[in-house]
Amino acid sequence: MAAAVAQIRRIGLPRLIVHLSVLAIVLLWLFPTLGIFISALRDKDQLAVSGWWTALSTAHRTEVARLADPATQKQEGNLYVIAGNVWEAGDARTIDSFGTRIQEPAAVKAGETADLGEGETLQVNADGSYRYAKAEAFDGSRGRRIYLTVTTPPEFTFDNYRTVLNSEGIGRAFINSLTVAIPATIIPILVAAFAAYALSWMRFAGRTLMIAMVVGLIVVPLQMSLIPLLRMYNEIGTIFGVPSKTYAGIWLAHTAFGLPLAIYLLRNYMVGLPKEIIESARVDGASDFEIFVKIVLPLSFPALASFAIFQFLWVWNDLLVAMVFLGTTKDQIVLTGNLNALLGSRGGNWEILTASAFITIIVPLIVFFALQRYLVRGLLAGSVKGG
Repeated sequence: MAAAVAQIRRIGLPRLIVHLSVLAIVLLWLFPTLGIFISALRDKDQLAVSGWWTALSTAHRTEVARLADPATQKQEGNLYVIAGNVWEAGDARTIDSFGTRIQEPAAVKAGETADLGEGETLQVNADGSYRYAKAEAFDGSRGRRIYLTVTTPPEFTFDNYRTVLNSEGIGRAFINSLTVAIPATIIPILVAAFAAYALSWMRFAGRTLMIAMVVGLIVVPLQMSLIPLLRMYNEIGTIFGVPSKTYAGIWLAHTAFGLPLAIYLLRNYMVGLPKEIIESARVDGASDFEIFVKIVLPLSFPALASFAIFQFLWVWNDLLVAMVFLGTTKDQIVLTGNLNALLGSRGGNWEILTASAFITIIVPLIVFFALQRYLVRGLLAGSVKGG
């Protein structure tokens, strides 16, 4: 106890609280993602009856089976026997117990013989084989129904992903989302970088007013400006004879919505760069464009990466702007729209939904982990520096 108290004092209580809070946030984010990944790999029958955290354990459940038809009976001495197997060849499930009544599905252990009365016996083995015997000939046209307590080993498969990519339209929607997200991330970064440099290191009339306008535009709700922007875009398209539902339209829309934050973030970072470097370059005769390309851009990479993460994740997860500016046809629908459609048509098929969801988040995960080391650096620098 004393050692733990000394360790806390050495680290510092505020820092310890921060570390524990970060750990809690990471776990809260990690467990759902891990659950989606494991669920998408599980067999659909196992997924329907147990949670993902039981994926590595053996599952137990009650199933209904039917014995072979009486027409297959054979006479063995004084008995009439129906024999067979309740499983198909290659089935790995194991029977623990069985019963003939729904109220007692585990009345008899597998391998034992149940006395059903009047000279009628039933034996069901763990591998699914059975022997149903009777002193008199069996009658009827259907086999007897029995209830089984079944042990199922863990089973993993990529069939869920194959189904989603080949028959659910996710593959096409995945390409559509990439077609939207990549240009809609690059374009605002390029425009915002030039604007941020101008607002940071170039002196011109109205510069302060423009900075104030950029800050004001950050708080404008997307929903408030969506309809006016759409009307203006349609009117321009009508004048020039351009189709309304195009990738260019959604690229420009995402650029417009992302520019204020991009300019603000990059400007706050660039204005904190060492002033001596910029002035030395100007004394040596470098133009603003040369300073921007050769000095400012390389030094501003953390801020550029930070905004790239935010912009890409926002565009990738967007549904509203994509539906308004691109549409919901098969050749245009994005991943979020396709997944929304699956919720309505395949809401009970968890294996389809989990596979679709993980395919949806795999690209943002790759982007985040590839650029995460620059995220905090860019955000902290942009938040404490200004001028």
